[in-house]
Amino acid sequence: MGAQDTIECVTGAAAKTSGISPTFLGLLGAEPLASLTVLDVGTGWGRLALELAPRCHGIVGIDREPSLIDDARRRAVAAGIANAEFVVADAEVGEYRIFMPSMVVAHLCMSDAIVERAGRALAPGQAFGFVAFEAEQWRETGRRSRFAYDETRARAVLDANGFAVEHLEVERETQRYDSLEAALAAVVGLEDRWRSDGRWFRYIKYLEEGGRTLTRSHLIVMARRR
Repeated sequence: MGAQDTIECVTGAAAKTSGISPTFLGLLGAEPLASLTVLDVGTGWGRLALELAPRCHGIVGIDREPSLIDDARRRAVAAGIANAEFVVADAEVGEYRIFMPSMVVAHLCMSDAIVERAGRALAPGQAFGFVAFEAEQWRETGRRSRFAYDETRARAVLDANGFAVEHLEVERETQRYDSLEAALAAVVGLEDRWRSDGRWFRYIKYLEEGGRTLTRSHLIVMARRR
């Protein structure tokens, strides 16, 4: 997978400052976690996996960044969590079946390839829950992420891979800033990524024209294998 094909995952420093939606946690908590082996796709430093681990039979977090997996392992040890395993693996390569999951989750790391692999790994009745960038994510940059999902696209790819949608909603927040400096400070951790794909220059133009907002918009989904 080349650089331009990279899934837009929130990991590293960016993930450490972002929370997990209470709505999403509530949906996952309604599942019989104590009897489930959960696969956390694009786990990063393990934020979601370590949140769920105390309630699960077991959880495996996968991420292709070795440094993040090392961080997740250290955090698990420090927290005394023994039922969480972290593995270096690309979410879009290979099959999830080798981890024998009875539930698949993904937090801000989503692509059609992930849905396809979840569909092949899960048995009828088993759940797939995820939070993805929604179409309005970072709309001020003037460029929609090709990994963003609107309701129509999400329902279509899930249906094509054998899932019935049980819950789908958008959580959106538009932050307003009092100054140019504050608006720039809010995206300082994204500058390198945005420069590589042209978003940075569009966002700077938006700010120069007087814009002072940044939109974060996420799609929260719970689906079940038919």
